[in-house]
Amino acid sequence: MKDQENRKYIKLGITGVAVIVISLLCFFLLFRLKDVLAKMQVVVRILTPFLYGAVIAYILAPICNRMERALIRLLKLKPGKKGIAEALSIALSLVLALVLIWILVMLVFPQVWSSIMGIANVVPGQLAAANEGLHDLLQSQPQLQVYWDEFSGRLIPEVTGWLKTGLLPTVGTMVEQVGSQLAVFVGIVNNLFLGILISIYFLASRRQFAAQSRMLLHGVVPNRWADVIEEEVRYADKMFNGFLMGKLLDSAIIGLLCFAGTTLMGIQSAALVSVIVGVTNIIPFFGPFIGAIPSALLLLLENPLHCVYFVIYVVILQQLDGNVIGPKILGNSTGLSSFWVLFSILLFGGLWGIVGMIVGVPLFAVIYDIVRRLTYLGLNRNGRGQMIQEYNSAFHPEQPEKKKGRSKT
Repeated sequence: MKDQENRKYIKLGITGVAVIVISLLCFFLLFRLKDVLAKMQVVVRILTPFLYGAVIAYILAPICNRMERALIRLLKLKPGKKGIAEALSIALSLVLALVLIWILVMLVFPQVWSSIMGIANVVPGQLAAANEGLHDLLQSQPQLQVYWDEFSGRLIPEVTGWLKTGLLPTVGTMVEQVGSQLAVFVGIVNNLFLGILISIYFLASRRQFAAQSRMLLHGVVPNRWADVIEEEVRYADKMFNGFLMGKLLDSAIIGLLCFAGTTLMGIQSAALVSVIVGVTNIIPFFGPFIGAIPSALLLLLENPLHCVYFVIYVVILQQLDGNVIGPKILGNSTGLSSFWVLFSILLFGGLWGIVGMIVGVPLFAVIYDIVRRLTYLGLNRNGRGQMIQEYNSAFHPEQPEKKKGRSKT
């Protein structure tokens, strides 16, 4: 009896100490938040190559798995010799990715460069024509000539003063920005090179890492919740992998169709605008607008009639993508309605920029699925399970039961 009472006091003492330690830790983090965030940024900057390597390995893992299975069947390897197939699959998947990137760069870069040079050659003539048209207009309209003389009389002294006092500081700032951007570019190239090397280790140890993570999960978390977390991780992997790979394929098809159409229309910068449209199409919902607007402005400088043709063609192309190509490749892979797709793009795009706009939809789909599961669990625990059936029958009557409620709302 006395031992039980002592254990009770020991537990209370340990709980009190834990509460005090956690309170002190929260107090420290609250008042030293800037220092903590600065240290975290340093750690993230150091680990950036590992992040690049993890992303590269995650993208290449499905290809690597398929190659490994094909090599095992082709070479008829025994269980003890599967390491050969694993090493070959990793090497072949990396070589294949690098070759595809090299081919894409070699095919696209010369076309893009020629398009840029063509626009650079056209712009001076366009500006000269605009200046001549303005001159003719002013000669035929004396009233406009008076306004123009008054405006230029105010503008020229302002420009002259800025050239004397503000040009050199502006040029110096631009040089500093170019230098900093060059340093950032060199850092990205260095991290990317290290990331490719690190991805080899990730791919070689992917099964071991998965087994270690599973052991850690079941060793720390109760079995019931460990199974739920494991299932949700598999769902997240399926969501990200299927959405991103499907979106890349969809964008590649749209870029090729745009290049074919603009080439047939005789647009000189067909490669440039097709690359812009194809790359920006990776971004859901806003991608077509982000790519079409600057491309249309470029074509407006080159040939206004080509700009009109391009806008009409892009509208038709995006309708084809939204109603035929996209659903065939992606289907409703996220299970989200248009409202939540727009919400996730704006939210994560505002937080993380372009990267957030790309990964925001599958990430929000995972968050949405977790909230849905917790909601269903709470309804069943509170004896309100019939609300789930009522909701599904009212808003998703076509959805079969085997989908376990992964419904769009």
